[in-house]
Amino acid sequence: MKYFSYLKQDQIRSIFYKEPERFSRNDSKEKLAYALGSTLYMPATREHIIEDILKNMKKGLMTIVLCLEDAIGDNQVKAAEQNLIQNMEKLNCLIEDNQISYDDIPLLFIRIRNAEQMSRLASALSDKLNLITGFVFPKFSYDKGEEYFKELERINKETDNIIYGMPILESKEIIYSESRKAELYKLAQIFDKYNELVLNVRIGATDFCSLFGIRRSYSASIYDIQVIRDCIGDIVNVLCRVDRNFVVSAPVWEYFSSGDRLLKPLLRSTPFTKKFGEKMGTEMRAQLLNQYLDGLLREIELDKANGLCGKTIIHPSHIVPVQSMYVVTHEEYTDALGIMKNQNGDIGVFKSEYSNKMNEIKPHINWARKVLSRAEIYGVFNKEMKYLDLLYYSV
Repeated sequence: MKYFSYLKQDQIRSIFYKEPERFSRNDSKEKLAYALGSTLYMPATREHIIEDILKNMKKGLMTIVLCLEDAIGDNQVKAAEQNLIQNMEKLNCLIEDNQISYDDIPLLFIRIRNAEQMSRLASALSDKLNLITGFVFPKFSYDKGEEYFKELERINKETDNIIYGMPILESKEIIYSESRKAELYKLAQIFDKYNELVLNVRIGATDFCSLFGIRRSYSASIYDIQVIRDCIGDIVNVLCRVDRNFVVSAPVWEYFSSGDRLLKPLLRSTPFTKKFGEKMGTEMRAQLLNQYLDGLLREIELDKANGLCGKTIIHPSHIVPVQSMYVVTHEEYTDALGIMKNQNGDIGVFKSEYSNKMNEIKPHINWARKVLSRAEIYGVFNKEMKYLDLLYYSV
């Protein structure tokens, strides 16, 4: 798999200073944790799962979660399980018939309801289990959390697979202020214990909001909802500190089509018209605004500023905007390389190549490592290129 592989070679050369590198589900956990990008949730009841997967692969989708939990009705569970199993058999047949390469299929995850269901599905999938990268654990809490990882550990040993777990933090124990920190510290102990199985930690902001009867509008980022913002800060504080360094992904953006706007759009027209001309720039900006992607792009900037990497999505129109925002800028890359190259102790601080900031070796080393991890997966923009150029070739 390779990000932005749908681009032509001359477009890749024009956009990227450093191309995205190929990766596979067999790469190290540390690499895969940064590779999830836009993670599309899909109800396991969908009739044409494989067709949807193949269609979205052409748009650059790398990660899919087949949901057996909130995305389906309680009365649909049995049918959804059977549908999922049949579709994995169909996918396996396509691979065996050389209609699709095993190395090119997206990272596939199954969002389960409980550990017993995970065990049952692993058994039913049998030799097709190698198509699955991991299981997603909903409403993860200390009381039931270790049960998931114990069962996952057993499945891996018995099937000789490497299947990961992705806990979703969305329970009341985490969002309620009086229990949050104690719960997070206890969850961190579970994650530390099963470190090799924890691929990524996800934040279920929609479930958090539901506990307060809140639903944000298109004009509000998740960071404008103070009770959620405070919780995200504590999650990052406990799980992303340098001595732990789990990768935490950002909550979903719910909107994909616009209506009447009360407030001004968040995308300035000048960058579009300056880059692509009056007519094309105006049309491109309008297309993004019609899908409420200005709010999504702003939220991704805030996700990154708060230490999150990757984002849950619920619509294919979000694939490229999310992934384009995780490409490393040329300025970030040169800063990170300079910091990593000057660890020999001869200097402690130096002026950046862009001559607009000072880079301190010790305080910025952890940031530099994360930037270079992203650069491997998503690539590095050429000096004059930005996410708009990727959107231009992709929307």
